[in-house]
Amino acid sequence: MHERTFSHVRSHFALDKKAVLDIGSSEGHYLERFGKGSMGVTIIPEHVTLARQKGLNVIQGNIEDPAFTLPEKFDAIWANNLLEHLHSPHLFLTHMREFLNPGGVLILGVPVLPPPFLQRLKKFRGAFAASHINFFTRRTLIETARAAGWIVADARSFHFANRSIDSLITAIAPHIYIAARPDPSFAYARKRLLSLQNYEQ
Repeated sequence: MHERTFSHVRSHFALDKKAVLDIGSSEGHYLERFGKGSMGVTIIPEHVTLARQKGLNVIQGNIEDPAFTLPEKFDAIWANNLLEHLHSPHLFLTHMREFLNPGGVLILGVPVLPPPFLQRLKKFRGAFAASHINFFTRRTLIETARAAGWIVADARSFHFANRSIDSLITAIAPHIYIAARPDPSFAYARKRLLSLQNYEQ
């Protein structure tokens, strides 16, 4: 993620003044620039050690584990370059609703498939990385969030601070950020959720 892009996102959502849950926080590169009360989660023990040496609040955890929980709620959830690696983006997104304060926002940064003409030119092929198991376009990313109970308020590159200018390059941008809030009308039957988690009633 370009530093300029991160600066635009952080400024737009005032993340430096909010308690942010950083999912996949690694060593805390972004976490250290969020507001008071922020927390990071990583699955890698060495990253926890390095982040704590910086004085950051980072815990080890697997956010794909249905039993994963936290005592706190947050003003924002930040998950950058994560969704493309998860076994079930849908379950992750439904689970994240539990960790937001009222009025909170979810921000996802995801590499998206380039348009066909750019694929032929072998440009912006980061979305095809060997470690990725999910592949998104801007449209499918929005629909994936909606299907998990989120109202998408924004979906663009944030490469430029000016929204109008930024919208001009979003169609070919290799990385999209969506901002979403929980849909209050969303209802997921508990039985259906358990079945998705391979439990039997």
